[in-house]
Amino acid sequence: MNLQLLRHATQILSANGKTILIDPMLGPKGSYDPIPNTANTLRNPLVDLPISNDELEQLIACTDAVLVTHVQHLDHWDAAARELLPKNITLFCQPADTETICEAGFTNVTPVNEELVWEGIRINRTGGHHGTGEIGERMGTVSGYIINYSGDSIYIAGDTVWCSEVQEALDKYQPAHIVLNGGAGRFLTGDPIVMDINDIITVCNHAPKAHVYVVHLETANHCGESRADVKSALAAHNISGHCHVPNDGELFISDNV
Repeated sequence: MNLQLLRHATQILSANGKTILIDPMLGPKGSYDPIPNTANTLRNPLVDLPISNDELEQLIACTDAVLVTHVQHLDHWDAAARELLPKNITLFCQPADTETICEAGFTNVTPVNEELVWEGIRINRTGGHHGTGEIGERMGTVSGYIINYSGDSIYIAGDTVWCSEVQEALDKYQPAHIVLNGGAGRFLTGDPIVMDINDIITVCNHAPKAHVYVVHLETANHCGESRADVKSALAAHNISGHCHVPNDGELFISDNV
């Protein structure tokens, strides 16, 4: 399998000759209002996509399926994605989001209850917590996914902090690759709603044989930890060889390596 970071949590997975677009946020820089009740008023996304409009059209044209971890937050499923993606495209989601996606006009929506196999690619859905306490409850249902093909496995953890569901997914599936949404996004009050540096280090220590990658950085106004912050912490804990922080546009998992 090959996995490329486009921007934020938007990734391009290639397996068995198929292309799966994960968590598409496709709008240009500054398309959306800042996330409210946060520390700044910068408009989102903070950066443009690393590809041109023509290249984006080509990507959509060759996309065989879309996988959405959750739809209630635009940094994973934005208006541009809803407009640009063909309404009949194969789309996988958590059961809680099926109705919302269908209401947006998409006609080939398949919820992943626990496990499904599509084109020889096995997808298992996992749980998570999009924050803690009352804020975590208000953020709604989120999911992660274990994607397995030809003996290789990738865990897309989704918007979650370190929690029992993440630990259970790591213990049960023993993924070779783990993709974490970092950045320590938060509101003016409360704890982070996605993984912060401490959570990332916890994952690395819990799964020392896996390759860990941190995405979801430097794109949304509520995320306070940068790539440089994460890399510095990884170096300080001597786990830089175990955990990688890809740049926008980077192919970071490749079956050719």
